[in-house]
Amino acid sequence: MELHHQKHHQTYVNNLNAALSAHVSATQTNDVSALIGLQQKIRFNGGGHINHSLFWKNLAPPNTPGNDISSAAPTLREAIVSQWGSESAFVKAFNTLLLSLQGSGWGWLVSTGGPRGRLEIITTKDQDPIVGPDVPVFGVDMWEHAYYLQVSMKTLYLCSNTLTENDIKYLNNKAGYVDGIWNIINWAEAEKRYTAGVESLLKL
Repeated sequence: MELHHQKHHQTYVNNLNAALSAHVSATQTNDVSALIGLQQKIRFNGGGHINHSLFWKNLAPPNTPGNDISSAAPTLREAIVSQWGSESAFVKAFNTLLLSLQGSGWGWLVSTGGPRGRLEIITTKDQDPIVGPDVPVFGVDMWEHAYYLQVSMKTLYLCSNTLTENDIKYLNNKAGYVDGIWNIINWAEAEKRYTAGVESLLKL
């Protein structure tokens, strides 16, 4: 996760800053061709920054108050159970969609149309972000860099500096990563987003 945060996420930030700076220059010189060419860079790197900023906030150490859906997210839990019938049915549906994603992308629980809307489980390709008025309640990074060399989610939070090769368990085990992510979902953050939305994605 340290590599993911300090290398992968930081690269999106650096590239977004460079693209935005180039956009300012192109705007000042009325270089329409350059402005058009920069749109994909801004979308990809801006989306990478937004998605990862949301991702870090929707994680919490296991067995902490924010990690318990019943106490931390009563409104969201009620909506989930109302729509899917049970928490376990929801998790199964979410996992199925995550594992069906081909290539790189994200899985999201989204409140459609704004806070307290109808919940949907969706995927986005590459670094495409969730755009308004829909609210990203929480997201799961399904790029290989999110899990290929990660230690187990529980080990990540509970171990000190004594990790060994035996602790690195996900590698190409996408299903193991998907199962493990539920141990560290920050339901308190998810509840806040579901009931009140996200104030400003670009400020995260």
